Amino acid sequence: MKARESGRIDVPGRESGGGGAGPGGSARGGPRDAEPVATLSVTDAVIVTIGLVIGAGIFKAPSLVAANVDSGALMLGLWLAGGAIALIGALCYAELASTYPSTGGDYHYLKRAFGSGPSFLFAWARMTVMHTGSIALLAYVFGDYASQLWPLGTYSVAIYAVLAVLAFTAVNLMGIRQGTGVQHLFTSLEVLGVIAIAVVGLSFATPTPLPVPEPGAPAPTTTLGLAMVFVLLTYGGWNESAYVSGEMRGSRSGIARALVIGIVLITALYLVVNWAYLHVLGLSGMAASEAVAADLMRQALGERGAVLVSLIVAVSALTSINATMITGARCNYALGRDFPLFGRLGRWHGRANTPVNGLLLQSAIVLALVGLGLLARSGFSTMVEYTAPVFWLFFLLSGLALFRLRALDPQRERPFRVPLYPLTPLLFCGSSAFMLWSSLSYTGTGALVGVAVLLLGVPVYWLARRPVRALPAAATGAALQSVPERR
Repeated sequence: MKARESGRIDVPGRESGGGGAGPGGSARGGPRDAEPVATLSVTDAVIVTIGLVIGAGIFKAPSLVAANVDSGALMLGLWLAGGAIALIGALCYAELASTYPSTGGDYHYLKRAFGSGPSFLFAWARMTVMHTGSIALLAYVFGDYASQLWPLGTYSVAIYAVLAVLAFTAVNLMGIRQGTGVQHLFTSLEVLGVIAIAVVGLSFATPTPLPVPEPGAPAPTTTLGLAMVFVLLTYGGWNESAYVSGEMRGSRSGIARALVIGIVLITALYLVVNWAYLHVLGLSGMAASEAVAADLMRQALGERGAVLVSLIVAVSALTSINATMITGARCNYALGRDFPLFGRLGRWHGRANTPVNGLLLQSAIVLALVGLGLLARSGFSTMVEYTAPVFWLFFLLSGLALFRLRALDPQRERPFRVPLYPLTPLLFCGSSAFMLWSSLSYTGTGALVGVAVLLLGVPVYWLARRPVRALPAAATGAALQSVPERR
């Protein structure tokens, strides 16, 4: 299917995420149906990137990685390799984001490269599986740790989860500056907390002696593919920065600097904190730990250390919830701009400079998933099963989109070009294909459910493509009236 141009020029040198005028969009430029405005700096984008990536995973995944390797050096090597893969991917996304700045992110690139079908399925999967599921999981992680500090009764975890979703939805409905302001605060606290764990582990905790294996004991089973699934899960989220590329001021290559700086800082932090885990607990101690950060801090500071870790993990979960909400609603906005069936989502609130309706729908789905979790808690591993295959499928398609867009649009100005082309994007596509295979090989029922939800988007796409009968202008405007402007 031939790709078609979908961007409108809304500010100098930038494109909107939509594909033409949305339904009922007669009041272009007004506060209720405006376009994204360039207000974010490179620092803002770096902060959002770090907040998206560094989350609860760094307090859970290291023990799962350690259980699937046979040496500490190999474990640290995998974390370094994960950072390298993320950096390769970030360089590819930097070219896409700087060449086609858009609030639609991956959706926009897939549409230009492959047409509306794959881009619609991406937005559908993001709305129903990948993004909303991640927010719900993070909300439950926050609820788990907040309940340890201040329990609220039988349904304490779910109550905290709902409160977190409602609070950050309210913050982001106020506007992008409020959302990124909160992100700066929580990301700073989160990074300081992770650094504190590393410093305590390397400076104050007494290392645990490594156990001596008994003669003739069988070697532990190791699975590097599964270990990399958990490593790259913990690095996941850096690509979300592409969703704010259409709102960055200054040079369009700024998104490239933000991605590279963010990935380098995250990789350094992950290496240091895993070194601290290894130093204190040893590889076997890490593999046996259910809460590796809590065990490290408990050994160094006693139960006070465990309380401190609960605070750090809670802050980390809140940081990722807020950052994920900022980017997720923007993909919903891009979908609404292209398909009348979702036209309400394609409305931009000018004063708040945020897609209000996209935020509201996103939060409604997340709250439904939190309610589902109240009935049947699925846990960390099941959520990985549910999201991972779909996630890596679209990562692979985004990498292929870079090749196709270079062929379709050779005269396009590219403020940033991926170095060592085509080797770099080939490495990115190869790693994504490997992770897709690994996620399908080592997961079970959850993966099948995720793929089934993705396929459900096919008939929805067929309905979305059907022409909508024209309505009188007054009726259209009344039916699609956006959220009232705040004063």
